[in-house]
Amino acid sequence: MKRIAALFLLALAGSVLPQARAQLLQPTQPLDRIVAVVNDDVILQSQLDQAMQGIQRQYANQPQRLPPQDILQRQVLERLVLERLQVQRANEEGIRVADGEVDAAIANIARQNNLTLPQLREALAQQGYDYAQYRNQLRDQILVQRLRQKVLQGAVQVSDTEIDNLLSSPGFKSGEVHLAHIVVGVPQGASADDIAKAQAKVQQVEADLKNGMDFAAAAIRYSDAPDALEGGDLGWRRYDEVPSAFVNMVADMQPGQVTDALRGPGGFQILKLIEKRDAAGKQMVTEYHARHIMVRTTELVTPQQAEQKARDLYQRIVDKHEDFAKLAKENSDDTGSANLGGDLGWFQQDEYGTAIGQVLAGLKDGEVSPPFQVDDAWHIVQRLGTREVDRSKEMQREQARQAIQNRKAEEAYDDFLRSLRADAYVDLRVGQGAAAGAGAP
Repeated sequence: MKRIAALFLLALAGSVLPQARAQLLQPTQPLDRIVAVVNDDVILQSQLDQAMQGIQRQYANQPQRLPPQDILQRQVLERLVLERLQVQRANEEGIRVADGEVDAAIANIARQNNLTLPQLREALAQQGYDYAQYRNQLRDQILVQRLRQKVLQGAVQVSDTEIDNLLSSPGFKSGEVHLAHIVVGVPQGASADDIAKAQAKVQQVEADLKNGMDFAAAAIRYSDAPDALEGGDLGWRRYDEVPSAFVNMVADMQPGQVTDALRGPGGFQILKLIEKRDAAGKQMVTEYHARHIMVRTTELVTPQQAEQKARDLYQRIVDKHEDFAKLAKENSDDTGSANLGGDLGWFQQDEYGTAIGQVLAGLKDGEVSPPFQVDDAWHIVQRLGTREVDRSKEMQREQARQAIQNRKAEEAYDDFLRSLRADAYVDLRVGQGAAAGAGAP
């Protein structure tokens, strides 16, 4: 049988048309090559090509912003290296992302784009994305987000004194600015030669900007920041989120102006003010006064029993006009409010969750809601009143707290990334920047 099969294959090969035979005899496609070694992992040419194509699609309407191919390739490869290092560290830290979490993220992306899952897959295919690779990239993005959360957990604390100092400082300003930046990094423990190279590079950047180069194009070409391929765009930030060394300078700038190179702990930075806008006036918010009864599902109370109990209580309140507060004290599973007759006090709409907030917004003062379910509990809510309150000072303090926290977090994670890159073994095998060794640029 084996001999017959072999003869059949030979006969079949002999019957191939000349054109098809010529195609069969052509050399096979070269294997995917390695373009970078990152510790014990590798980045392949196909992965670099796909990332390059993504950036080129992003700037399809502004191709003049992209640098020459070799420079763009170097920037994209450096981003891939940094992403790979973060994924490696996340895996080392035991951070995991389940398939169901990736599925949920993809479903959310489809929803945000008003697409079904099959339509999303089709759209990705039209843009040249392999769906399996897209899933893997999304998984890596979630891993990196969780790594950031873990690195910063407990590391960024903001005290009331810091908030007070910011709000009372002469440099504190209200309003927001839209900024972009270019960073020319200096490695940790830099030598005099490293600093000289960085200074020469930043001088070249300044010269190109003065000669009319678009700022975003310069960022894509020169910046060492992770956002270089977005043109260095930092988005809108409140003045209190701008590093204190720069805030007065930025406040005095006009849209379109660019700073001279500024020396910071991580290297040199050039800022551009794109736009500015004033802070909002009074921060008026609507507060609700309400009370509720909660009936929770437990090991002894089935979901059906909880629902039925909630409906019985609702009928006693609405039809039999029994006292809401008395029933709440006797029946509510919310121990925090039960002794107060279910009274929740005054609060902003979504303080107890969006579901309760939406129900409250649809009620009139004095009206009692039919039972509704949130997670493992059934709720009955009575709206007692509403009021408009000026929360400007409280919101200003909260914004100041978030601004200090965001600034500290950004600086801390930037330090973490620089250290991660400096301690890694990276061997770049394409472009003029090809180099090997720990922390090779």
